Amino acid sequence: MLHEIKLPDVGTVDPTVTVVRWLVQAGQAIERGAPLLEVETDKSIVTIEATVGGILESIEAEEGAEAATGQVVARIKVAADLGDTGTIELRAGARAETIPLLDLYERMVLIREFEEGVKFLFLEGSMPGTIHQCQGQEASAVGVCAALGPDDVITSTFRGHGHALARGLSIEELLDELFGATTGCCRGKGGSMHVGDLDKGMLPGIAIVGGGIPLAAGMALAIKLRKERHVVACFFGDGAVAEGAFHEGVNLAAIWDLPVVFVCENNLYGASTRVDMIMRVPRISARAAAYGIRGETVDGNDVLAVLEASNRAVAECRQGRGPVLLELLTYRRTGHSRRDACHYQPEKERAEWMARDPIEILARTLIDSGAAAPETLAVIKRRIQAQFQTAVEHARSRPLPSLDELATDVYAQGE
Repeated sequence: MLHEIKLPDVGTVDPTVTVVRWLVQAGQAIERGAPLLEVETDKSIVTIEATVGGILESIEAEEGAEAATGQVVARIKVAADLGDTGTIELRAGARAETIPLLDLYERMVLIREFEEGVKFLFLEGSMPGTIHQCQGQEASAVGVCAALGPDDVITSTFRGHGHALARGLSIEELLDELFGATTGCCRGKGGSMHVGDLDKGMLPGIAIVGGGIPLAAGMALAIKLRKERHVVACFFGDGAVAEGAFHEGVNLAAIWDLPVVFVCENNLYGASTRVDMIMRVPRISARAAAYGIRGETVDGNDVLAVLEASNRAVAECRQGRGPVLLELLTYRRTGHSRRDACHYQPEKERAEWMARDPIEILARTLIDSGAAAPETLAVIKRRIQAQFQTAVEHARSRPLPSLDELATDVYAQGE
């Protein structure tokens, strides 16, 4: 399959740039994210990265030529599906259930590749709206969702792509949604910040900070009144603990012993404000004591640690001993939203977290234990990249909602 490389928006006043030099020649192999060419804007020289891996098939903008945002500058031949992978099993905490580690790895890579691909699609202007991405937080989504059963439910946030993929939504229905198509998971009306499918156990994302916390308590109350054994896992960021909805929702769940696992993905920053600037306790999990419930802080970049802690919390909720507050320490590798350059993150701090990539941590476990060879992991990555590119091509041609559908799928409407 040939993939078109389009010139991204490099943030200049003038959308036209000059191609300075190509760093790869036609016929050469290139990895996704590797430097592809340099362009000159009205302010500086900018390096453009390859959005996919494969063979550089052709160069469409020669050195010295001018190019504009969205213009095709090269075509890359994408690697095809290369086959199956092995598995390994892990005793999964309180549920005493076997979990294939390669399944966890593949799901984490799926999230990372999806987010990286979507990033470039937004930069080149192919998608409407905006994005809030979760690169670096894959282990929290996958670890928590792996501990849940098919009838459990999660609530999410505006940073919900990873939660959706971890819960079992497909690349295709998510991409269709991001392109605004009627075949999307929310019929093209939710967009990036509201992905989900309740039939698959995910309430569509809630963009209000902390807004999902009282809703999770409400759903858990319904579960308890129906005498069911389901659990709600409620994802939110560290910024949400400063909202009144956090206190109200957690307190309500605590006094009624509701089956909710409150999952705080503490990536240290609420937008650009560091978490230690908005609270005096060193750990968010310590706040659980104020509500008389159990709190636990976990390495959110270690998917096995997240899975173990989540299994314990889910088991407690099923036994009527919930709720539980889990704090997962993690770090987002991208900005708060699409144009955030993360200048507020200290270089030393960022370097330390970049060295603790959750995908690489699990990859080392697989390789060191002999469960998978590096080549096997590379096959998984290439297969997912090819699947993503196929889904993108299909999503571009999906039908958009008509004006006749403007008032459908809404809770209420006036006369």
